[in-house]
Amino acid sequence: MAKQKCPECEECLPAWLAAFGDLMSLLLCFFVLLLSMSSMDAKKVSEAIGSLSGAMSVLEGGTQTEISAQRMLEATPIDSQDETSDTVNRIKQAAGDANEMMEQSQTPTITVREAQDGFVIKMPAALLFKPGSATIENQDALLFLKRVALIIEALPQDMRVDAQGYTDNVKPGADSPFKDNWELSSARAIAVVHELILDGVAPKRLSATGFSQYNPIATNATKIGREKNRRVELHFYGKKNTEKSKVGKSILDKTAGTK
Repeated sequence: MAKQKCPECEECLPAWLAAFGDLMSLLLCFFVLLLSMSSMDAKKVSEAIGSLSGAMSVLEGGTQTEISAQRMLEATPIDSQDETSDTVNRIKQAAGDANEMMEQSQTPTITVREAQDGFVIKMPAALLFKPGSATIENQDALLFLKRVALIIEALPQDMRVDAQGYTDNVKPGADSPFKDNWELSSARAIAVVHELILDGVAPKRLSATGFSQYNPIATNATKIGREKNRRVELHFYGKKNTEKSKVGKSILDKTAGTK
């Protein structure tokens, strides 16, 4: 009896090709994971798409085919709010450092708050001056003002600082060189301005105002309240544009015109 021939086995893929396929699949998964975890710059992607579409003359604006530094500069908005927030954070850090140094002396703390047109640094009068005096003698306060001056110098040149002096409703003592709280509050504000000028701030960026006892933040009926009311505040604000007001007629001009 003739021996039957064994049927030929079907040809299958080589063993190395299966391993190679597994490797490619793993590499694909690896790069997909990398892409999912990466962050993309939307502005640069937009510029690249615009350049590509311009080169292919497909979309509007296709003539701009280069990603130039000038175009990127023009397309980047200047976020003044972020700059202001960064400045406030630096001021808060400086105030926190000063408060830590003065913690043992139990001196009232420096506070920083944001305002509608900038921000405000509030410094207790007890930190800066002796009762009835307008001379800054506290070394910690002088160091803090030096740090404030450095921050002011780093701000845009149109940023202005107004030093505002406040008192409680108690008149200066007989030993004080000031006859009333108007003189005392103004002199204290001017003393802070002078110190900032000595620390390198341009005088044209500074101003001083005295409010006497007429803008209290607490009651004058208690010792703690009076202590809170005695303060000097540094108000940071942008230079207001007065060109529009110059164009319009003033009240006096209108009155003269009606005659």
